This record gives sequence, structure tokens and C-alpha cells, in this order.
Amino acid sequence: MRQQTFPASKRAHDHTDAPCTTRTRASIAVSACPAPDAAVSHVTAEGAAWLASAGTYPRSTLALLRERPTAPVVLPCGTAFDVVNVPMIFGRRMLDRLWEEGPGTGPVATYRGRMLLFAAPGTAQRLPSLMRWEEWGSPGRTGEIPPILYHGTGDAVTVPALHSAPDADPSDPAGRTASRWLVAPDTRRPWLPGPEVLLWATVRAARAAASAAVRISISPPADQGANVYDVSRRR
Repeated sequence: MRQQTFPASKRAHDHTDAPCTTRTRASIAVSACPAPDAAVSHVTAEGAAWLASAGTYPRSTLALLRERPTAPVVLPCGTAFDVVNVPMIFGRRMLDRLWEEGPGTGPVATYRGRMLLFAAPGTAQRLPSLMRWEEWGSPGRTGEIPPILYHGTGDAVTVPALHSAPDADPSDPAGRTASRWLVAPDTRRPWLPGPEVLLWATVRAARAAASAAVRISISPPADQGANVYDVSRRR
């Protein structure tokens, strides 16, 4: 696979634990995921209008979003956006690569323990083909990339509410049952990564996971009676 380079983003770093908007650059690592009490959606009026544009009847969809701002809504893919659906931990590795070494991301959400990366329309069809072309679907490499779901034309996804519900469960920090925004839309035309960018991020994340597995495998056996804590990821 050819090495891709991306222009430096003009967005500033934000190392807080609060969810970031699409105008804010943030490094979202496993240890830097938004805290439960900070998981408040920052979808703006313009961001809501963009989400509504995905519906068959945008005005009616926007009215529904405004009427029930704390309720998730199901929106079709393929017109305003596609969605790449990955396991949570792998998705965080992808976000690290995209924000630290790449061009950033578009809106990003979580739903039932998985991460939803909003992508340019057509990505759901093109990205799997690129994965096969680069032989990341070959038997020797399938174990490096977890199952990825692609939502495009004809599919629909559950989109988080515009605002977090006041009775959100604080005991669910990983968002296994809830949906929430990690990077909330804040403009009518947010930048969305295409298939080439997400292929690059997927490969980088897979290589990072493989490197971590190698480091673990060459480590000496731990004392079975001791409490062992991995502090290498702390910042």
C-alpha cells in the first residue's frame, strides 16, 4: 500500500475530556475518551440541519429533531453520509491515527459498544473494494482487522440525540447501551473522510494493534499473585 500524506490541519488541539465538535481537533485515545458526566452532545443548529438533510423529507426530519432533542433518531445513509461501523477499541485506534497523523475526522458517534465514523457518500461501497485490493482481506491478514460494517445506500443507522438526556445512565461509561457523540456535527457541510483516508486509518490502526500484541508476547510472565497495571498508555 502506498504511504499517504495529509496536509496539516488548521484546527487547534483540544485535550479536554469533553466531546469535540468538527471544528475542534482532538486526540481521542483509550485513556482520553470523554468521561460519562462530560458526554454531552454539542450538536449545533447547523449540525442538526445537516443531519436532517439525510432524511427523505428534511424539513419534517428537522422538526422531529427539534421536537425530541434528547431522543436518538434513525436516519438513512447514502445521501448526506455513509457510516463505517467498527468495534470501539479499534475505532479509538483509528481516531488516534486520523487526528495525530492524518486530516482529522467528520462526525463520530458511539452506539452499543461500537463506533460510527461518518464518511463521504459512496464510502460504504468503495472501502471494502479497496480493502480487498490491498489484500487486507487475505487469510494472512484477516486477524489483524476486526469485523467492520459498512452502511450506505439502502441502510439506516441510529444517530445520537442532539442533547444528552438528563437521566442518562452514569454507570455506562463505555456507552455499551447508549448512543452519544464523540465528535458532534456543527456545520451544514462538515468535512467527511472518503474511502482512501479510512483505508489508511484502518491499516495504521491494524498495524498498531499488531505491534501492541508483539510487545505483550515478548514480555516476561507476570507474577500470578500480583496486581499488574499497564501504565504505558497513561498521558
